[in-house]
Amino acid sequence: MPISRRTIRLALLALLLSALAPSASSTPLSPLAPPVRGAAAEPTGEGTGPAATAPTRSTPTERTTPVSTTDALQLAGRRVVYSYPGPTPPPELLSTVRAGRAAGVIFFKDNIPSLPQLQTAVGQLRQAAAEAPSAAPLLLMTDQEGGRIRRLTGAPELSAKQTGLAPDPAGAAAGAGAGAARTLSGAGLNVNLAPVLDVFDAPDNFIDHFERSYSQKPDVVAELGSAFLAAQQSLGVAATAKHFPGLGAAPAGANTDAEPVVLPVPLADLRERGEEPYRAAIAAGVRLVMASWAVYPALDAYRPAGLSRTVVHGELRERLGFRGVTITDALEAGALASFGDAGERAVAAADAGMDLLLCSGREVGQGDAAVAALAAALDSGRLDEAGFTEAVHRVDALRASLTGS
Repeated sequence: MPISRRTIRLALLALLLSALAPSASSTPLSPLAPPVRGAAAEPTGEGTGPAATAPTRSTPTERTTPVSTTDALQLAGRRVVYSYPGPTPPPELLSTVRAGRAAGVIFFKDNIPSLPQLQTAVGQLRQAAAEAPSAAPLLLMTDQEGGRIRRLTGAPELSAKQTGLAPDPAGAAAGAGAGAARTLSGAGLNVNLAPVLDVFDAPDNFIDHFERSYSQKPDVVAELGSAFLAAQQSLGVAATAKHFPGLGAAPAGANTDAEPVVLPVPLADLRERGEEPYRAAIAAGVRLVMASWAVYPALDAYRPAGLSRTVVHGELRERLGFRGVTITDALEAGALASFGDAGERAVAAADAGMDLLLCSGREVGQGDAAVAALAAALDSGRLDEAGFTEAVHRVDALRASLTGS
């Protein structure tokens, strides 16, 4: 009797898990040297305090009663967002969803040749999720910021910058958020990776060039970003504030998708400008926050924000009081070139406090590698079981709260 593709795939996943387990159970990742700095992102030496010493790391513990492989894979999968190439979800992704080992799926332009095609794909994924042990709805997401950053045709048509320059900016922002919600919900999606809360500090810098920032004034970004997310979430689509603690100081060409970026912003400026819009967004009830992949020496000289407990726990959770779901930017980003493969990056992000791991390389195997590495790290004690479970519960609560999924 021929062996099924699913059987082969599960066997390969088990082999990957066994291969990863020894390294995951050894000493934790030591802080790496700061990433290579491009000329445009060379630090000025400003920033003291947390940047002066290596970040503290949790110490792995020897687990006397290991989590079973099945349970560990289930828990790990509930923290991973998958992606896939082309217009049709591949059978291996549908199998993963049916097994309950995926938190969600992100969609890009190549997944959306037309609205009917996307609706068909979403229907297949939702049916697979309904057949999973928990039958929990998937997080189905994309980037629908407005202007040039739109994966689906339709609202919001204005960019963030155009919104900020409108005669009634707050009304335009609320209209854009409502329009984004209608566009996404019409396609069956329930999470928007927007709004951008970066406060640009120089005209035509990285964020301003693509008109992704509302303003150079943090209070304006706070007001308009909150209006966008509140209107969107009132219509049942979860909003994601990004990129914490802010990419507004990134010079032109400093793209974390392509390479490491260091932003030597003084701590006082980072908190007064970069973080102010997040205080307003948290007060407005934003459901998710995405961390930046830039390095902020004033907070942590060793690791990008999304890999830093100092940033995720110290700033976002403890200082600003965010209790929602944290999500990484793309795990395949060039800014993480010094931090290992997809599995190692996923474990490092989870250890820093990121709840959802975004595997957006349009390759199902990337998500599988992240799940296997997370499961191995959980089973070995490399990742704390209580913290891991809390992250899963936050993601599960978000999934359960999204109607029409």
